[in-house]
Amino acid sequence: MIPSTPTICPLRQRLLDDMRMRKLVPKTQSAYVRAVRYLASFLQRSPDTASAEDLRRFQLHLVDRGVSPITLNATITGLKFFFDVTLNRGELVERMNYVHVPQKLPMVLNRAVHDAAEAAKIDKRVTMHTLRHSFATHLLEQKVDIRVIQVMPGHKKLETTSVYTHVATEVLREVVSPLEKLQPA
Repeated sequence: MIPSTPTICPLRQRLLDDMRMRKLVPKTQSAYVRAVRYLASFLQRSPDTASAEDLRRFQLHLVDRGVSPITLNATITGLKFFFDVTLNRGELVERMNYVHVPQKLPMVLNRAVHDAAEAAKIDKRVTMHTLRHSFATHLLEQKVDIRVIQVMPGHKKLETTSVYTHVATEVLREVVSPLEKLQPA
């Protein structure tokens, strides 16, 4: 007896080929297939028959089910690939919008910082950002190059790091103008 091989519908095969052509990693490929499969399940028909209104209802369905922002955005990314690349119908997903993913620091850090501030008898509001800011300012006061300081907290722009120069007044007082070093003629 010859073992049967599972038959893949042409639409799914085209999606798989498109992802393979773009060398998407297997994890991304399975996420995109899952997104399209979930849409097909919601529609109860082939996903290539979806309208812009169907996609709107699907996104509302995901929100109403309490899907996390990360999962919702991953699903939208998969559908955008499917409709834009595989079906060449990107206009259908233009109105699907990504949702904001809140950035949260682990509570273990936000509580340790507060405990340290309390132990140091600091009565001002202290956050992880305060800790980063203080750390960078102290480095600047120790005359560490500002480009090095830029890399440590992960700033992309030097302008973000330069905020610390406003606080490091001691360093600024020690700066000698090149004009002051000129000898009188």
